Amino acid sequence: MKQAVSSKSVISAKKLNLIFKTNDGAVHALKDIDLEVEEGDFVSFIGPSGCGKTTFLRVVAELEKPSDGEITVNGKKPKIARKDRDYGYVFQAPALLQWRSISQNISLPLEIMGYSKNEQKERVEKNIDLVGLSGFEKKFPWQLSGGMQQRASIARALAFDADLLLMDEPFGALDEIVRDHLNEQLLELWKKTKKTICFVTHSIPEAVYLSTKIVVMSPRPGRITDIIHSDLPLKRPLNIRESQKFLEIAQRVRRGLRESHLEN
Repeated sequence: MKQAVSSKSVISAKKLNLIFKTNDGAVHALKDIDLEVEEGDFVSFIGPSGCGKTTFLRVVAELEKPSDGEITVNGKKPKIARKDRDYGYVFQAPALLQWRSISQNISLPLEIMGYSKNEQKERVEKNIDLVGLSGFEKKFPWQLSGGMQQRASIARALAFDADLLLMDEPFGALDEIVRDHLNEQLLELWKKTKKTICFVTHSIPEAVYLSTKIVVMSPRPGRITDIIHSDLPLKRPLNIRESQKFLEIAQRVRRGLRESHLEN
C-alpha cells in the first residue's frame, strides 16, 4: 500500500480572533478562524465587504496583530516570516511610484534587500517576461493601462521569489474583459511558478475559476462558514465557466454566502 505524502502547511490559523478598539466601541473583525493553507494551494477568500478577508491577509503579513489565537506562516510567527521575506503582497491598487520606470518599480524591493545590480537586472527581466510586459520596461506607470500596471505590481511581488503570494482583490477595479484576461494570465503564472496564492475577491466566478480552495466568510464578525475544495481540472479555458461542474461549485458558494447572511 502506497504511503500518503503529507502536504506542507504554509499558513496555519487556529482559533484566531481580531478585535479592533474604536471610539465607537469594539469591532470584532475576525472570529475563531481555523484554516490550513497548503503548499501549492490557490485559495480565494470571498464574502461581503467588511467580513475580514483583507484583514486576514494583513494578519498573515503582520500588518495587523491578532487579539488571540494562533497563526504561523511556514511554521513561523508572522513577524519572523516577514523578516525572512516569505511572501510577496499585491494590493488592491498597483501602488507604483510614478517617477520610476516599470523596471525600476519592479527592482525596488531588490534594491532595498541589497541584491547586486546584475541580479536585479536578471530578476526584473525574468519577471517582466513572466507577466507579459516585455517591451514596456522603460515606460512609466502613467503610460500604462490599469491592467498593465497591476501586472507590474505582480512582477514586483514576485521579484524576490517568495513562495507565498498574498493578493488583495487586485483586479476589482478593472473592466470585465481585462479582468478575464488577467485571470487567465494569473492561472498560467501560478502553474509556472508553483507558488501558494491567497486571493481576496468579491466575484463568485473569479473565485471559482481561479481556485483550488474557496473560503466563504460571513458578515462581521468575520467567520469561515464554508471551505469548498474545487475539483476542476488545472487546465481551465474561460469557457469552463459554462460547464455543469463550474456552475455547481458557483451555486455552492452563492448558497454559502446567502446562508451566512441569514445566520447573522
